[in-house]
Amino acid sequence: MSGLQLSALDVAFLCLESETTPMHMGAVVTFRPHGQVHARELTTLLAERAARLPKLRQRPRTALFPPGAAIWAEDPDFVASEHISHHHLSSLYEPDPLSAYASRWMGRPLDTGKPLWDLHLVTGLPDGEFALLLKLHHALTDGAGAYAVAVGLLDGLPRPTRRAHSGAVPPPPRSPVDAVKEAVGSTLTQAGIASSVVRATRSPLSPISAPPSTERRLGLVRLDTAEIRRIRRAHGGTANDVVLAILSGALREWMINRGQRADDRTLRALIPVSVRGRSAEQLGGNKLSGYLCDLPVGLDDPVQRLLAVQREMSRNKAAGPARGAGAFPLLADRMPPMLHRLGSKAAGLAAPLLFDLVVTTVPVPPNRLTLDGTQVSGVYPFVPLAPRQAIGIAVATYRDSVHIGLQANGAAVSDVGSLRDGVLKSASRLLDTVH
Repeated sequence: MSGLQLSALDVAFLCLESETTPMHMGAVVTFRPHGQVHARELTTLLAERAARLPKLRQRPRTALFPPGAAIWAEDPDFVASEHISHHHLSSLYEPDPLSAYASRWMGRPLDTGKPLWDLHLVTGLPDGEFALLLKLHHALTDGAGAYAVAVGLLDGLPRPTRRAHSGAVPPPPRSPVDAVKEAVGSTLTQAGIASSVVRATRSPLSPISAPPSTERRLGLVRLDTAEIRRIRRAHGGTANDVVLAILSGALREWMINRGQRADDRTLRALIPVSVRGRSAEQLGGNKLSGYLCDLPVGLDDPVQRLLAVQREMSRNKAAGPARGAGAFPLLADRMPPMLHRLGSKAAGLAAPLLFDLVVTTVPVPPNRLTLDGTQVSGVYPFVPLAPRQAIGIAVATYRDSVHIGLQANGAAVSDVGSLRDGVLKSASRLLDTVH
């Protein structure tokens, strides 16, 4: 990976980085051990595994050409253990000590002059549990690519491998006519996305916009996948539609509790879509497009909310991830890196004109996940907050549970507990409609 150039979208994520807008993704992974936790042995094991992952040894460096570009360079001073910390929570007076600790940890930006990751082992949790807290900068990878890091840090997961050479005859080179057609098609696609972005821009600003803040509030929510399946069988759609409908109900109640009008309103969610291929060579960097989905927070009836989400997502899927305003990450990836150097901060501040929050789904393998033989009990992902945005939501399904990570701007949301409770209440209301 050393010497590999960052894509234009990767550069954009680096340029968006600031003290109040840290652009790292996060994950809180919980474990339920059967015996004593040996923290020193675990941190040593994690350091050994991290040192073997090329992606974690790299840091971004400015490239000479093209202007504004950056490359990944091996850090000559890299020591994996310097990125790994152990913290024992000696006080359990917090109602949710893990969330409280993770909130402080999440708000601290990564040092962009070093490899862009950080890992904390947290012990002293109730019932003898422990947790891993992992940060990865969004310039390093997207949610789908983060799977490669988990593969290297946890036990015995199947490693992605290069496909063996089949001996097949390579395809013939493209003709000049084909090359021109591809260039024209790409230009028309970019123009279409740009036009859609302009049309989708709204005024006034988002009803849940937030001031700049270094503080973060995290919430961890777990739903039963069996209940999600029951709702889906009764009302149709996909499991993702059901989760979006539940989140819409939670956001409705959260807005009302904040004294904001929810009726006859929608909140527009950016839903990232991975366009990543399956080959090992594509594990690095960001391969993203997206959909814009108007979440029906103005509807009080939970079934009507679900039906509205189904219509929105069906429309998005019919158009495809390469069209519409939600595909602006594809447009950003085709821009010269220097434009991101010059304009990313301004573009980031304009994000609330296009969407109110990000709701992303992070793929987690169905395998039984363990660390040094101890089974994972929960996987809670977190998406970075765009400038001026109050809430970001990430979802991961692991085994028999849907795990939801809520991240809130601390200046706008003093207590994320009401939103966390709203998710549970919204799920319960929707389940009550199943006969």
